[in-house]
Amino acid sequence: MKTRDRILVTSLELFNEAGEAHTTTLDIATELEISPGNLYYHFKGKDQIIAELFHQYEVALGETLAAPLERPLDSGRDGVENNWYYLYVVLEEMFQYRFLYHNLDDLLRRYPAIHKGFQRLLQLKRAALYAICDNLLQREVIGARDQQLVGLVDNLTLTLTFWFNYERLLHPARSQAITIHQGVLQLLTMIAPYLGERELAFYRDCEAIYRQMIEEQEDR
Repeated sequence: MKTRDRILVTSLELFNEAGEAHTTTLDIATELEISPGNLYYHFKGKDQIIAELFHQYEVALGETLAAPLERPLDSGRDGVENNWYYLYVVLEEMFQYRFLYHNLDDLLRRYPAIHKGFQRLLQLKRAALYAICDNLLQREVIGARDQQLVGLVDNLTLTLTFWFNYERLLHPARSQAITIHQGVLQLLTMIAPYLGERELAFYRDCEAIYRQMIEEQEDR
């Protein structure tokens, strides 16, 4: 791996674990066992590292969020769960760059260059979730309409965006798998009141899996 790429990979790991605000370029150079001058040759400061990592994130997540806008994730009534598996993918990609959401207001204030990118991603999240819900509505899987549908999408977008902050404060020691599964379950919980009995069975399966995951972690 080239030094520039190693710097980005290591920076991402340190930002996620220790927090971006608590990680300096010297910390990154020390972790990589390179000189600060070598790091400076590739990135003139932490702001350039942040900008590059955010660009990677925006491209990767943007492509995923565009999927339900280009075509429905599933056209069959019995395959509704494909939409929820999609949410796993979204949350997994967000988790890889979760430092971006820790102290988000402070991050955007200190790195204003990424502000518009965050706005674009937020709009894409909302558009993707609206496309999913609207598709389910058209196939009579859910019953939310008009302002109710708009409110549902806004709540889903809000939860998706700030889930990792909430879970990190409440359960800092939980595993990635549980954090992501509970995040998807939380999104499903907002959809559940609008589902029919057949679709609710899948929701109950997700609840059962979550309970089992928690029990297994407690037994360790």
